[in-house]
Amino acid sequence: MTARHVVITDVGPRDGLQNQQKILTVEQRINLVEAIAAAGVPQIEVGSFVSLKAVPAMAATEQVFAELTNRRFTTQTLALIPNMKGYELARDAGAKMVTMVLYASEGMAQSNAAMSMAETEAVTLDILALAKHDEIAVIATIAVAFTCPFDGPTAPSIVTEIAAKFLQAGADQIVLADTIGAAHPQQVRELCATLVGSHGPDKLGCHFHDTRAMGLANVYAALESGIRRFDSSIAGLGGCPFAPGASGNVATDDIAMMLQQMGFETGIDLNKLMQASDLAQRLTGTAPGGRAKAWLQGHLEKKAS
Repeated sequence: MTARHVVITDVGPRDGLQNQQKILTVEQRINLVEAIAAAGVPQIEVGSFVSLKAVPAMAATEQVFAELTNRRFTTQTLALIPNMKGYELARDAGAKMVTMVLYASEGMAQSNAAMSMAETEAVTLDILALAKHDEIAVIATIAVAFTCPFDGPTAPSIVTEIAAKFLQAGADQIVLADTIGAAHPQQVRELCATLVGSHGPDKLGCHFHDTRAMGLANVYAALESGIRRFDSSIAGLGGCPFAPGASGNVATDDIAMMLQQMGFETGIDLNKLMQASDLAQRLTGTAPGGRAKAWLQGHLEKKAS
């Protein structure tokens, strides 16, 4: 990966749909995944293997994986898992990449996983060992890396310690998650610069929410610090049901447009991305769309005429 290449992982089919009142069918979820892939997004988080009582929108994720396999789907897919049972379900469904959530605060660990920080770390270490044997890649996402809705601001030293521990343990990637969208660009720039300085950029990524309208500014700050991997969500879908105050993820629509205008390579076709964004809005009825979507659609239409 060159310094001018940025990898976007669209988490809309998981993080975006998990908090929606309208539960999509398996076919609708697959249609959304295929539309995002058709736009050239290189990685897509297609679902999670979590408690269906807690997150009913993620029921039948194994069917989503099975049908994508039947359709010879080639875009890299991943699934979020909360524990060893989730890992086993993901592995049995054919997932080749999983995201495991770590926590930078005790309050969030208890609220989201009903475990302590130490317990989630122990589970993740066990999963890492098994995944290496199973040849499954593991992304370790550090939740509330900047601020926790229960415990307040997160000390950067907690995040750097967790990141170092799990990179050394063999995690394929560490993602810093601004779970409730409370981070600001100076925080992001400083923490990302510290981690890039210690570990290099290749295995680091960021995940931002746009609660305080700073999602795109935080992407830019991370980009300046050397980060070249970002999570985002088609049409700005998102929000964590276990994190009070979390709103939609930063929109793939906006990130892709900004990066292309800055001369970065993403491999994304903006016209096709707008089609995927339109589909997300039709399917959910609630997706806000990227902040620049109205302008971008008009610009693309004028350019095509």
